[in-house]
Order: sequence, then C-alpha cells, then structure tokens
Amino acid sequence: MRTLGVYLAELLEAYGVDTIFGIPGVHTVEFYRGLPLTKIRHVTPRHEQGAGFMADGYARVSGKPGVCLLITGPGLTNAATAMAQAYADSIPMLVITAVNAVGRMGSGEGWLHELKDQRQLSQGLTAFSHTVFTKHDLDQALARAFAVFSSARPRPVHIEIPTDIIRLPIDIDVLAKPAALPLRPAPRAESIADAIAILEVTKKPLILTGGGAVDASEILPLLAERLDAPLVMTVNARGILPSEHRLAVPCNPSLPAVRDLMLGADAILAIGTEFGPTDYDWYETGAPKLTAPLIRIDLDPEQAMRGHRAECVIVADAHASVAALLDALPHARQGDGAARAKTTRERVMHEDVNSIYQASLALLDEARATLPDAVMIGDSAQPVYAASVAYAAPKIRSFFASATGFGTLGYALPAAIGAQMAAPHRPIIAVMGDGGLQFTLSEIASAVEAQTPIIILVWNNRGYGEIKSFMQSRQIEPIGVDIGTPDFIALALAFGAAAESLVHADDLPRLLRDAVKRKGPTLIEIDEARYVSERG
Repeated sequence: MRTLGVYLAELLEAYGVDTIFGIPGVHTVEFYRGLPLTKIRHVTPRHEQGAGFMADGYARVSGKPGVCLLITGPGLTNAATAMAQAYADSIPMLVITAVNAVGRMGSGEGWLHELKDQRQLSQGLTAFSHTVFTKHDLDQALARAFAVFSSARPRPVHIEIPTDIIRLPIDIDVLAKPAALPLRPAPRAESIADAIAILEVTKKPLILTGGGAVDASEILPLLAERLDAPLVMTVNARGILPSEHRLAVPCNPSLPAVRDLMLGADAILAIGTEFGPTDYDWYETGAPKLTAPLIRIDLDPEQAMRGHRAECVIVADAHASVAALLDALPHARQGDGAARAKTTRERVMHEDVNSIYQASLALLDEARATLPDAVMIGDSAQPVYAASVAYAAPKIRSFFASATGFGTLGYALPAAIGAQMAAPHRPIIAVMGDGGLQFTLSEIASAVEAQTPIIILVWNNRGYGEIKSFMQSRQIEPIGVDIGTPDFIALALAFGAAAESLVHADDLPRLLRDAVKRKGPTLIEIDEARYVSERG
C-alpha cells in the first residue's frame, strides 16, 4: 500500500538523503514502510539525543542536512539538546516526528506521548516547525526545509505528521519530485564597491572567519594572500587555512594576543562569524574592542546587525562575496601579514597554554600526524578546550566540537558515528572526557552494530576536571565533580568494541594505526596525570 509514509521516504531519497538516524516506535512504524523501497540507510542509536548528535556530525562532515526520524513526545524532547546544539552552530538538520492524531494532539486527555503543544516546543530550536495534514503539506514542508538548507542560514527544521495522516493512502499519480531550490543570494555590486574602498587603502588588514565561511574555503586563501592579511579561525572555521600556512591564526579570538592583533589592524573583514561570546569573549572579560573599519559578510541580515557595528555589510553567500572581492582586487600586496600571524601564534602558545593544555595539544597533534586525513570531533573536555585555544586543523570539516556555542556534554561519540556515515573512508576520532562519555556511553553499542571504525579517545581525570578547576579558581569547595568512574575498558569490551589503555605516550601512534584497521569502534583510555607528566 502506498501511504503518505511511503511517499515521505520517496521524497527524502529524491532530495538526496542517503542516511537516516532514528528509533522506531508505535507512532512511527508507518514512516518505515517506505524505507526498504529506497536506498536510504537507517542507523539506530540507543537514545534520541544520540540520533540528533549523529545527524549533526553527519551534516558537519558531508555538508548535507542530517536527518532524524523520531517518535512523538519523548522522541522530540530527548532530541531537543541536539537540536539546540545544531541551532547554535548553524547546522542543517531535518527532524521528522510523529504527533498524535488529529483531534487528539494537545487534547489534554493523556494520549500516549501527548504534549501540550509539540510544535510550539520545537519552535525555539528550529528555523521553523510545521504540522503536515495533507500530501500537499508534505511537499511544501520539505521544499521549505531544503530551501532553508540550500539558501538561508542553515538550522534545524522540524516537521511533524499526525499518526492518522501518515497512514493515508496516496494516489498513484503522485510522483516524488523535489522542488527547485533557490540559491544563496549574490552580493550587491554597491556593497562590494564599499568594501573595496576600505580594503584598497588598508596597510594592516585582518580577516576573521567563522563557520559561515567554510564553504568559501577554496578561495579564501587567495584573498588572504592578496591582502597579505592574517586569517583568524574560530573553532567552526578551523582548517580554512591549513596549519602550515604563513597567514593562519588558528587561535581563539578571546585570547590577549589575538585581541591585540585586532587592535593593530587598520581594516577588519569578518566572514560568516557572529562574534559570539563563546568565541570572542571566552573569559567573560568583555567583548573585544575594534577600532578599525569593519566589513561584515553574513548570510543572515539580522545577525549582521548584532554585536559589532560594521561600516560595510554584505548580506550574501560567503563564496560569492569572496569571489567578487578577488575580482575587484587583482593585485597582491606585500606587507607584514605573515610576521603578524607568526607573532600572534607564538604569543598564544607562550601565554595561554598551561601544562594540561600543552599535553592536550600534543595529543591532538600526534593524532593528526599519525592519521592526517582524520576527522577530530571534540566533546566538552579539557583536551578540547585546549583545542579551542590553539588546535590547527589541516583542512575544513576535519575538526569541530561541542565545547563552544551551546556547550553540551556527550556529543562527540554519537557525532563521530554520524561523521563516519558521511565519510566512511576517513578515520574518525572522538575526543571525550570520562564525565562526558558517561552521558552517551550506550552509543558504543550503536557504533558496534553499524560497524563504524571510530576511535574514542577518553581523557580520564576521574571527574569533571575542568569544572573542578573553575570552582577552585573561584574559591568554591568542589562538590559534585569527583564522580565515580567505571572501568571503561571492560564496558567497551562488553559492548563488543576493542579497547586499550595508553600506558606510554609514545604508544599512541601504534594504537591509532591498529584501530583504523578494525571493522568496529576502538576505545583508547588515557590517564590524564600520566600523560601530562610525559607530554606536558
């Protein structure tokens, strides 16, 4: 029988969806009727939050929207944290849920999984939330969702379908054909001219980049070189310039050295960065002072008006805008850009990297050197905070983390599974603390079941080490941070994964090379005290 559920699967495949993350339930079984008729792969997490994090990781590595299929009520509420993380970082995610039947939803009568207003609950976590009542509603809702993903600031979209509507039979003449999607806007010639008027006379330009600049990474190095401008990368922009590039500044913009770099500039070009406090005011000492003329390129007109006021605003696609600037700046200039970038990098490593952070960066650098094509995915953990300060990713879509922005725990393991689905031939490394891993520990079973050879590096300080240090710095007696830590090796083996402890720091390359040869996940436990004593 061809139902709306079957039609949904057909439409998703037509839009290019190849992987869905979800847990079936009595309210969603009709969604699954059509999946065997497509080439879409289904991955089953152990918790709906895991489904959301998997979709997030898939989207960040592939550049395509990650898709979740969730039950009514708790399916959505369990995934809310993952949706909020994706919303904070502008990640395209399509969340499809069931909702109670027409006449039952929001009735207050206590139907299974009933919420007072499920759609309203998701509104604050999404670009939009829509309830489908007909096949035409479904067509339009999906077209709107993929229009957001293709042409606007990408954020989660929620589509809910009542349990009675999803079972409706569909006429045989209805064909699954996606709508023609709009393109991102091109820059206005007047805005480019205004930017050029500033850039043509600058002697010490600076480029600031955020996650919105990633799609321009192919040509951004050309612009940096043509302007001879150091290029600062927030966490979501790491890899736009490779680590060895003379103009690369893969450092947190909140650091004193980077703030001085901003103050010393006579023009600043900010591309796809929202100037958010978790990037630009990490230590909550106040937003950085910008005295130079500011040019902002952003896809979101509202965001372009938040934070620092710009002399020139270009509301357009980052790639098209950078291309237009390159066309208008045909000649390269020579200046002190490389020296300014080098001085900034050296100051950061000298002033802002303590022994734990030094050891953490050594860990990540050694993993990158051993597996150059790896995707490094960070949780909220001490090595990842160090990475946020100064980790140099080799290329785009090879490092991202939950430590900034929304700042959730437990993200890296399920996100790594999603990343592996998007890039099956690349090594995928999840970097987690022992506290964060316990949030989503059960997803090791999902990784085993899906035969994903992800690597889980567990930085074990037997508690919430970063929070404990913060409490002590505020003269607060540490409470609730020295938590019980299980035997991760035994647990990983019980799930069917491989697991080893890192006894000597020099053994890490061997353990990593052995891990990528396996068909399933590998957990490598790292004792913080021992590793810091060797590498810090």
